[in-house]
Amino acid sequence: MKLKLFLFLLFTNYLLNAQAFRSYSNEFLNIGVDAAALGMSKTVVATTNNVNAIYWNPAGLVGIEDYQGSLMHASYFAGIANYNHAAFAMPIDKESALGISIIRFGVDDILNTTELIDSEGNIDFNRISLFSAADYAFNFAYARNLIFKDVKFGVNAKIVRRTIGNFASSWGFGFDVGLQFERNNWKFGVMARDITTTFNSWAINEVEFDKIKDAIPGQNQELPETTEITKPKLQLGVAKDFRIGRFFNLLTEVDLNVRFAKTNDILSSDAASIDPAVGFQVDYDQLVYLRAGVGNFQYITQFDNTKSVSLQPNFGVGFNYKGIQVDYALTNIGSVGNALYSNIFSITFDFLFLRP
Repeated sequence: MKLKLFLFLLFTNYLLNAQAFRSYSNEFLNIGVDAAALGMSKTVVATTNNVNAIYWNPAGLVGIEDYQGSLMHASYFAGIANYNHAAFAMPIDKESALGISIIRFGVDDILNTTELIDSEGNIDFNRISLFSAADYAFNFAYARNLIFKDVKFGVNAKIVRRTIGNFASSWGFGFDVGLQFERNNWKFGVMARDITTTFNSWAINEVEFDKIKDAIPGQNQELPETTEITKPKLQLGVAKDFRIGRFFNLLTEVDLNVRFAKTNDILSSDAASIDPAVGFQVDYDQLVYLRAGVGNFQYITQFDNTKSVSLQPNFGVGFNYKGIQVDYALTNIGSVGNALYSNIFSITFDFLFLRP
């Protein structure tokens, strides 16, 4: 019965109208959480093993031993957009764990000037109002050890809520599945996002739409499609630990981020595009951490139609003491260039160390 239910969920969305597929949909879910992971250019799919594994690879939740919590805040575009994340995870037994998290990415206090000019052409600034455009994701994760040695499995069910003031709103749902495997200090990870596709159904406020559809003379707009489906994405990772002397450890990971669409990624075809990333972490006795990474390799078309390759470097530091870990990352939401870099902070609590 469980197998039939899973197969139903897997294939239901594929039977929907193919025209609803979007190469870029629910992109706020690709930004990432946890300053420690962002400092390594998101190369953690093979090594994540705490509460933030809910996002990166739910299979890593098996690594927790007690209650864990996490908080993160980031501001993008000089504070115009705010990204917040909170998560909680706990072990069920020695073989399994579960977790829950919430993400909010929003732009608040946007000026609504659709009624600034009345039907007679008069301007009334009192008719200006404010609204927010916000995206929410609620994640519910479960993980357990499989019967095969050193293999962990995790699944993440997500509910997506998106709002644009009172103009439009949507509900969506989807599933992510992850695996981790470890052998001889080598770690491997696979994360399949939106494996059943993620389905979003929009409700458009037609009363508000009618106020603006004729705003530009001669360009009467039609109602947009109310259904969109996010294509699956795949992340593959391999990592290895190195002991350096008595107190230092080096963690390295290389990831391949795969989209099943043609993009500006450095490796791209009609079938799939691959964006490689590499990250490093050096720690002193698991107390102080120094992180760096590079990723988001993209072809950029110049004004003379020549192409150049851009990349996104990242940097981070962290401090862990008695179960309280504070991390910082310097990164941005896109590639280098005009995108402004952001200072990102996160904190993780492990109650195993906080108990008397």
